[in-house]
Amino acid sequence: PWQKRVQLVRKASALIEKRIFELGAAMALEVGKNRMESLGDVQETADLMYWSAQMVEENNGFIKPMGKDPLVGYDSTNVSVLKPYGVWLVVSPFNFPFALSGGPVGAALVAGNTVILKPATDTAWIVRLYAECLRDAGFPPGVFNFVTGPGSSLGQALVDSPEVDGATFTGSFDVGMKMFRDFANRNYVRPIVLELGGKNPAIVSRNADLEDASTGIVRSAFGLQGQKCSAASRVIVEEPVYDALIAKLKEKTEKLAIGDPTERATYLGPVINNSSYSDFKNFCEEINGAGGKFLTGGNVKTGDMFDKGYFCEPTLVTDLPFDHRLWQYEMFLPITTIGKVSNLDEAMKIANSVNYGLTAGFYGSARETKWFFDNIEAGVTYANRPQGATTGAWPGFQPFGGWKGSGASGKNGGGYYYVQLYMHEQIQTLIKPAPAKAKKTVKKAVKKVAKRK
Repeated sequence: PWQKRVQLVRKASALIEKRIFELGAAMALEVGKNRMESLGDVQETADLMYWSAQMVEENNGFIKPMGKDPLVGYDSTNVSVLKPYGVWLVVSPFNFPFALSGGPVGAALVAGNTVILKPATDTAWIVRLYAECLRDAGFPPGVFNFVTGPGSSLGQALVDSPEVDGATFTGSFDVGMKMFRDFANRNYVRPIVLELGGKNPAIVSRNADLEDASTGIVRSAFGLQGQKCSAASRVIVEEPVYDALIAKLKEKTEKLAIGDPTERATYLGPVINNSSYSDFKNFCEEINGAGGKFLTGGNVKTGDMFDKGYFCEPTLVTDLPFDHRLWQYEMFLPITTIGKVSNLDEAMKIANSVNYGLTAGFYGSARETKWFFDNIEAGVTYANRPQGATTGAWPGFQPFGGWKGSGASGKNGGGYYYVQLYMHEQIQTLIKPAPAKAKKTVKKAVKKVAKRK
């Protein structure tokens, strides 16, 4: 029953909160997140699960009466019921291994599905600890299933399995689109929820508060070493404030501490693996060859403790032509490109010119802010936010999801319409003869009409 599912999901959420410091430490060690980001990932997971439980409870399990058919002599009852699909597959990414496992898993479970969770191979340990929270909360055996292995073998087998009734995948555009096509190659259509990254712009007007803008951009560009689908990877600035803004960005970025993510003072830890480390070096070479200039960074860190992980400098790039491919390509690293425009219309055209539409930020006047919200093509949008230009969404406050190539469902996690993605609707119509008293009333009404005629 939905009431019991709500109870179990809330119990698991409470266990996550109780274990937050242990889980946060494991997150920092395995993922490389700093202390604050690690704790945030864990707490967000609990809040995402609480939110889905709240949505089911507030909607009475999504069992809702519909209108009665006006049938003379009969009592007609129509009820809309949202029911689970069955077996739901969740494939989660390395960068938010807790929240982007627990968010969809919590929604799928509270909706009544059984779940198979396969994490990224780089972050199987922390997701195993999430699985233990569900086990210890008392979910019945077989309802939740935790498996690990490569996406190319185990992941593909799960996608191809006829026993899987629905799926959620968070990760790269190319992998997600392949999964979308493979999942469609079945005997009938099955639902798939995709969140496929972003190439998120921060637009800065000549009327912006540059202190707020620079603070928000740096936080969103380099939190988790730029390995966020919501990272501010493109900064588009009106010419009159360009020089002043890049001076502030340079100053703030150079103050960021790189090192052991379990240390309090550290802002950037290592990137996730050797592949990302190599990508960083290759991208920097490509930028240099295309005439881009490094305002900060552009190098990997080596020597002493830096030889124990894949450490990359936070990198701000200027003078890279707007038609260069890296203005369009999601690098998923601590690299942000900065460009100059003559007006906001030009900025908006560039901002919307990519396949993605996940998050976007803006700094400017109140009138300009309305224009920004009216024209930007993204699912999560922020204005004048020093806490983060494009990052920092929270369940119940900023539901998270994307447009265009960033998302397939059009509904955002942690919002009013997300948990329903894990259910399909059934209409239940029941017809009964009207009670004898009602029949007499109907006959009298018919006689009265006849007399009038």
